[in-house]
Amino acid sequence: MPFSMSQASLPSFEISLNALSAILDKAAAYAAAKKIDPSVLLHTRLSPNMFDLARQVQVAADNAKNGSARLAGVEPPRDEDNETTIDQLKARLARTVAYLKTLDRKAIDSSAEREITFPMGPTTGHMNGADYLIHFLLPNFHFHVTAAYAILRHCGVEIAKRDYFGAIPIKTT
Repeated sequence: MPFSMSQASLPSFEISLNALSAILDKAAAYAAAKKIDPSVLLHTRLSPNMFDLARQVQVAADNAKNGSARLAGVEPPRDEDNETTIDQLKARLARTVAYLKTLDRKAIDSSAEREITFPMGPTTGHMNGADYLIHFLLPNFHFHVTAAYAILRHCGVEIAKRDYFGAIPIKTT
């Protein structure tokens, strides 16, 4: 059985966004235990020219939502990018996961050869759907999820690889 575009994307987005939400729970617990204002974590960045934690979460959610919508050939809902708390970021992640479940998998699956147009900073990119998914969307999404994880790990939040992976469907013997 062939592996479809929706199988290659939607479960990965959902698992990673839910894992990111769980990591944010650990960040909130860490901030409370250490008596740190959670906004300090949200404004932390790994390097002066990188996005802070809040923006990494927003961009990860946008990548999943907007990229999947492009593949499905629909217009995604817009977010204001005005989250200032961990709870607000978690709500954004939950909205994104809920939105992904509304997308037409058949439309995503039929996008492999269709040209996808997407913003790339001040320019516009063009790729067929399969290349867009494999070479741009998935790597970009996972970059921002990884950056959010790395920021929290750098801040001392006790998270590990298992937290990053989330609830992946692994069978053990």
